Amino acid sequence: MSNAQPATPTSRREQILKEAARLFAERGFHGVGVDEIGAAVGISGPGLYRHFAGKDAMLAELLVGISERLLAGGRMRVTEGGGSPEAVLDALIDGHIDFALDDRPLITLHDRELDRLREADRKRVRQLQRQYVELWVEVVRRVHPGPSESRARAAVHAVFGLLNSTPHLGRPGALPGRTEMAELLHRLALGAFGAVAGEPESGEPMAASVPGA
Repeated sequence: MSNAQPATPTSRREQILKEAARLFAERGFHGVGVDEIGAAVGISGPGLYRHFAGKDAMLAELLVGISERLLAGGRMRVTEGGGSPEAVLDALIDGHIDFALDDRPLITLHDRELDRLREADRKRVRQLQRQYVELWVEVVRRVHPGPSESRARAAVHAVFGLLNSTPHLGRPGALPGRTEMAELLHRLALGAFGAVAGEPESGEPMAASVPGA
């Protein structure tokens, strides 16, 4: 299980984005001013305009940027996943769990603020997300060849919903430690894919197992 921690911002621009994501997630896009973002990184509000045209540009870079990074990371894990489909799926799950645990503000931001993006940026996010989903679908079908493509795709979306629930799981102190939480999420994701593989493709309910029958 990967225990990678979020990278420490290495530039002022990255620091601004990190604090903007946190503040937007906590108080909403319209509830945060540029002066507050500037104060969080130790510069004046007007000083932000040397890095970004405004809050809209920050939001676009945050949401397009994380979609690009997830897709690039997924492709890398497919390439370097160790050969077996099971190892590749494990690597994909680990990578998404790292995101879900370490970048919770971006999940909240996507859920609440995606529609605020310009149409071109919103389309770009959706395009990147579709490619990311299809990457997973291909790997899941290698591991579980039984389910149809549409069923595998539905399972991938459901697992993303499970993993991306981290912002809603309560205060960090009320949850297991990071390593334990990551392992739990990994088992749940594998269990979900395994359950889909065991379901009948006809859509009819599985026969109940009756003790002694």
